[in-house]
Amino acid sequence: MDPLVKFFREHQDRMLDDLRAFVEWETPSTDKDLLDGFSRFLADYAVPAAGGRAEIVPAAGSGDHVLVRWGEEDGTPPLMLLGHYDTVWPAGTLKVMPFGVEGGVATGPGIFDMKCGLVQGFWAVRALREVLGVDRPLTFLCNSDEEIGSPDSRALIEREALRAATVLVLEPSLGGALKTARKGVGRYKIRVAGRPSHAGLDPEGGISAVEEMARLILELQGYTNAETGTTVNVGVVSGGTRYNVIAAEASAEVDVRTVARPEADRMDEVISDLQAHHPKAKVEVEGGMIWPPMERTEKIAELFDHARRLAADIGFELKEGLAGGASDGCLCADLGVPVLDGLGAVGGGAHATDEHVEVASIPLRAALVARLMETL
Repeated sequence: MDPLVKFFREHQDRMLDDLRAFVEWETPSTDKDLLDGFSRFLADYAVPAAGGRAEIVPAAGSGDHVLVRWGEEDGTPPLMLLGHYDTVWPAGTLKVMPFGVEGGVATGPGIFDMKCGLVQGFWAVRALREVLGVDRPLTFLCNSDEEIGSPDSRALIEREALRAATVLVLEPSLGGALKTARKGVGRYKIRVAGRPSHAGLDPEGGISAVEEMARLILELQGYTNAETGTTVNVGVVSGGTRYNVIAAEASAEVDVRTVARPEADRMDEVISDLQAHHPKAKVEVEGGMIWPPMERTEKIAELFDHARRLAADIGFELKEGLAGGASDGCLCADLGVPVLDGLGAVGGGAHATDEHVEVASIPLRAALVARLMETL
């Protein structure tokens, strides 16, 4: 048996205890008090658990971020581990969705996306140093705002990524597969201004913003293209004031996802240039691409091939795939830094009530991360 897998299996109960502590500290993206509390907990955890030097990076618009370092760089670029500790779940979710382990499956809010990945990452660093005896420059950045687009942490992520030789992203896997490509994500708010009038007495005197928005929705949805992988979803729509008033205003929130950067740029131009059907209606567009696509470059392909061979030596088959969702790994890859994503938990149910992690996979995934840090 691989000595790392043996180490992690011997310590699996302790890893699950850590996972419980991580999950039971709720960290919704918009609750700064809970986020800041967890950042202090995480900084305190990182020192005895893995011997790191932890720094809390204050953030005004979100929870504070945590930056942990190991080793002396002395001119050598560090490897970077990257993950977020915020979740989509509101405070109080634990009451109806408590942490639990049953039948080889661990459950709880945020366990798959992505607190299990964080625990595996910290334990992988510990094994690297204690079992393999490797002391090399490492950086582990845990940010607090990924689920809302990393508005505050983006500059910090990019700064640290540019210093790094490689970025290992501990986001959850894709059914066990690593994510060697991700779609970019755009978010847009579209507003239409029309002209109100009485629906019965003066139906011709108004300009219906709702009708104009309906036409725009059909146009937007029509840009979805299975061949290019582009998807457009109008997810939220509102408009009008009363049933008997020609609507003066309407708005919509739109999600756009693309596989390649040129297509992302094209869709951004298309949406920014939307026009109303009625010549006197007005359209305003806010937003843009939040995350660029992470394209499967030659460097990423080489990283995956290396990881696949390490996984085979550890004792499991590793596959790769394209993820429809974005992550902060997209920001790093867009800088030209080699990125390997999806190294975290094996399980499923991200953002869903059946969110879960397969316990038997935890030692294997942690061993893979430790081997990558040893050999890259």
